[in-house]
Amino acid sequence: MLVSKKELANLKLRSIKSDDLRELAESLGLHTKGTVSDLIKRLIDVPQDKIDEFIKKKYRKLIKERQRLISDDSLKRELLKVKDFRWGVVQGQLDQKIQTEYVRRFVRYEELLQGVKSKLQDDITHYVIATWYNHWTTVLIEDHISQHPRVIPTLKNNFGIDIFFDNQPFDLKITYLPKDFTLEQALKDPKGLITWLYENQGAQRFGADNRLFVVLASKDNLEESWKLKRDFDFVFSEIDKFFDQESVSTKDEIIFSFKKKTYTTISKILIVAK
Repeated sequence: MLVSKKELANLKLRSIKSDDLRELAESLGLHTKGTVSDLIKRLIDVPQDKIDEFIKKKYRKLIKERQRLISDDSLKRELLKVKDFRWGVVQGQLDQKIQTEYVRRFVRYEELLQGVKSKLQDDITHYVIATWYNHWTTVLIEDHISQHPRVIPTLKNNFGIDIFFDNQPFDLKITYLPKDFTLEQALKDPKGLITWLYENQGAQRFGADNRLFVVLASKDNLEESWKLKRDFDFVFSEIDKFFDQESVSTKDEIIFSFKKKTYTTISKILIVAK
């Protein structure tokens, strides 16, 4: 459901760390003592542009801190070094694989070591590289989105909310086109893809929050879509066009089912295809 202006302000303030809330209150000449709830009550009627300006300024600082570790250009060059992208291990099942294929299978020590060296070591290496690649490409894309003039980021981990766009909260999901869909299907029926993504999420990470999906798809070969994720000039230009032009309304409502329950949410999707 669409949130009201007051609820939007409340969500934005709850996405700010307590020390930063006190700093915001002090900068506006407000009392800084009390709990986080006390601070939010004092700040709730502050003009939204003041809150937005403060959040953006803090977010730029966070980016600069990360860039002290490595610049964006250097990080992009590092990501270009990945020549092969495959998990090796199903995400979240590494311990199970070690138990079933090594610990419980081998009874002789030397055979165990040989098994680890011949197969498990490569599997883990591929898993770590794939995870590393996904993490840092996502960081760069999320940072670009969060600095768009029409986007307000969050300043702390806030389950279900990564950004505010067009005065609505969204959980940002950057992913690839599922194997169940062709690119033609996705472009023809984007709402159908959104519904599928909600209904086929993992039970442990289930959420019915507003979501904004960025779906990457290589036109020539969907298996190569991972390379598109580091084509930053193209991806960033598509993102900018989307946020420049799009708006959020009740037309973006999605109704989906999960474990025999029905949910209604607001969702938008950007399909980046090349």
